[in-house]
Amino acid sequence: MPLQTVEPQRLYRQIAEQLRSLISKGEFAPGTRLPSERDLANQLGVSRPSVREALIAMEVEGWVEVRTGSGVYVLDRSKRTERNKGPQLNSTEWGPLELIRARRVVEGEIASMAAEQAKRKDTDAMRAAIDAMISDANRGVLPLEGDRAFHTAIVESCGNVVLIETVQSFWDSRRGPLFTRLGGYFETMKSWQSAISEHEAIFAAICAHDSAAARTAMHAHMDKSHARFSASWRRAKTTS
Repeated sequence: MPLQTVEPQRLYRQIAEQLRSLISKGEFAPGTRLPSERDLANQLGVSRPSVREALIAMEVEGWVEVRTGSGVYVLDRSKRTERNKGPQLNSTEWGPLELIRARRVVEGEIASMAAEQAKRKDTDAMRAAIDAMISDANRGVLPLEGDRAFHTAIVESCGNVVLIETVQSFWDSRRGPLFTRLGGYFETMKSWQSAISEHEAIFAAICAHDSAAARTAMHAHMDKSHARFSASWRRAKTTS
């Protein structure tokens, strides 16, 4: 028997696999509520964000249903055919919360570099991106395109192709099914107004050529983004 390629598995995938196995064995019957994120994290010895990513993956694949304000419930898969049991996620897809933490490290330094290197054309592109975000938010549209344009303008001001492609890969993952589903629970017009203010702070520091302040502002933005996506399910979508 030929050897098969061994692929490292994301932590959230390992957690999801354990939970799927327990559901398949009847430990959690259809219609029952799973233990809380906190309880699962304690039992598994992992962080709550990793548990959340696992639960989102299981929801995308049709194993559970997240009911905001109530909990996470097991779905009945017994009557589903192989065709409609839900999509299978790419095993290499990055976890959304893990992605934000990585962006904090990389884009913090990128913002610092931009404060030292950005030219007028770069800051004009950043300003235009923020204005596009504001315009979309005022129309009730999630300003994702302006958000991407802002972070792209920052990294392009550094003139480093590797960094540009790295940030682009972050954004490609940002559009994946896990991040999209998570955003459906926690991204609101109110949260985006906060994010726009955070972008303004980053922009001001870059325009002032203050590299330390730009790094700090980017770190703060990523920390707040992580906190928004880590909020209690009970608070999700309470405001819009």
